[in-house]
Amino acid sequence: MRRGIAATALVAALALAATACGGDTKDGGSSGAKADGELSGTVTWWDTSNDAEKASFQKIAEAFTAKHPKVTVKYVNVPYGDAQNKVKNAFSSGSEAPDVIRADVGWVADFASLGYLSEVPAETAKKVDAEFLPQAAASGKYEGKTYAVPQVIDTMGLFYNKKMLADAGVQPPKTLEELKTAAAAIKAKTGKAGLYLRGDDSYWFLPLIYGEGGDLVDARTKTVTVDNAAGVKAFKAARDLVTSGAAITNATDGWTNMQTAFKTGEAAMMINGPWAVADSYAGDQFKDKANLGIAAVPAGSVKAGAPQGGHDLAVYAGSKNIAAANAFVDYMTSQEVQVQSAKELSLLPTRTAAYEQADVKSNEMVTFFKPAVDKAVERAWIPENGSLFEPLKVEYTKAVTGASSPEDAAKAAGVEFRKILKGWK
Repeated sequence: MRRGIAATALVAALALAATACGGDTKDGGSSGAKADGELSGTVTWWDTSNDAEKASFQKIAEAFTAKHPKVTVKYVNVPYGDAQNKVKNAFSSGSEAPDVIRADVGWVADFASLGYLSEVPAETAKKVDAEFLPQAAASGKYEGKTYAVPQVIDTMGLFYNKKMLADAGVQPPKTLEELKTAAAAIKAKTGKAGLYLRGDDSYWFLPLIYGEGGDLVDARTKTVTVDNAAGVKAFKAARDLVTSGAAITNATDGWTNMQTAFKTGEAAMMINGPWAVADSYAGDQFKDKANLGIAAVPAGSVKAGAPQGGHDLAVYAGSKNIAAANAFVDYMTSQEVQVQSAKELSLLPTRTAAYEQADVKSNEMVTFFKPAVDKAVERAWIPENGSLFEPLKVEYTKAVTGASSPEDAAKAAGVEFRKILKGWK
């Protein structure tokens, strides 16, 4: 049974959280949150959370009206894969654009550079710098100004089926070589795959390139690095996991195939993040939640590495209700709401003090992922960040499935990156 609290207790707790909502006049002339009781109108929030999370977030969002009864929250769930382009189209046209968006951390600089986001109120910006994890705060900034407030932070880990590994007599692998050995033992014992490697999303490529000591780009020197020696090794590592028999993969519908394979025991391991915990618990293999294990992403030939991810909340610069929208962001990123999200969904807070709360301390998944987040690799917070992932996805999928050689995939990715990052080496 999923953890939770009674609805009345939840509303009471969230109403208390909403009392913290508010802010001063926003720099640049737009008003911030007004005094309690003065807010009215509709706040439309586009949320990109997954199927296992969205009901909880909708409930929390709509409880905002417990403190601000004259405000209506219009909750819209936008599938993550469609969200970046859908948000850009809505913002650029101004037609039916949301007041608040849940943005992947890699999108904020892009949206801000295009003038789509309202700068957060000065007092909120000060609180973000003082009260939030510094690496989370960094994701909401562009050219020294704060345009988004961190909602959740995450990274990746190795999810594993404890029983399947124990039956095969293996421990969670610490390196890719150990993973191949463990996978062979699992196959011999159970006839099942060791790992499901997601092959249709370039985010899953990042641990591989970090593991070879590389990165996609070097923003400091404005250099594309995806096609250097480390990048080629990363593409080779991805392909090798499949050709060695250690991993199964699919070029399409990767999330569904990966989650299904892991939840049904067709694959003993997968690389994923905190956002997958609630959905994984819903699988037959994890009716006993204690059977779900999490370990660090296996290291490549150089080191272990996983990306810093997460989601921020930002207000549309063209919103007709910026005061209420800013108050809503304050509420959704409050400590009380973050603690509730950790308790219900095992999502990691961005507020430092939230980690001292009992419901966060007692969550095994959160306590594992927090040290991993502290070691996660920060991506380059550049406007083009999100645009790099589509050409990388194409080449990663080709390399994983054998449609291209690792060398050709790396080279092609580099060519496309330089088209996007005009003037970069």
